[in-house]
Amino acid sequence: MGDTLRRRLAIFAAACAVLAATAGSAFADPKDYRFEAVQPHVKAAADTVVSVRLIHIPDNKPVADAVIFSAKMEMPMAGMAPMVTKVAAQKSTKAGEYPFQTDFSAGGDWTLTLSAKVQGETGVVSGSVPFMAMK
Repeated sequence: MGDTLRRRLAIFAAACAVLAATAGSAFADPKDYRFEAVQPHVKAAADTVVSVRLIHIPDNKPVADAVIFSAKMEMPMAGMAPMVTKVAAQKSTKAGEYPFQTDFSAGGDWTLTLSAKVQGETGVVSGSVPFMAMK
């Protein structure tokens, strides 16, 4: 076998290895993820902390190190615009959990709407998580 053929085979083998290593994430879809509440029922207070997980649906495992952004907390109001309250991301102490401090001065149903960028994915994951703030 000549040197040229060996080089071409080596390049081909390296290209195949790269494709095999990236094939799983190259075709992933934002629909392969969902947000869920760590604890959907929380105390109604001005400094309530709620936490969410971002779940990779095919293996049902939490995703660590996602970049969460565009968080918005609202309480739907029948016949009116939703009531909006402040929400601030907090430092996570558990891998795969994303805490937020919010003002649940009013008890009732609240919805956290947020987006995430998952490492290695090209799309943005968006979703909403319901919470029940109880007095």
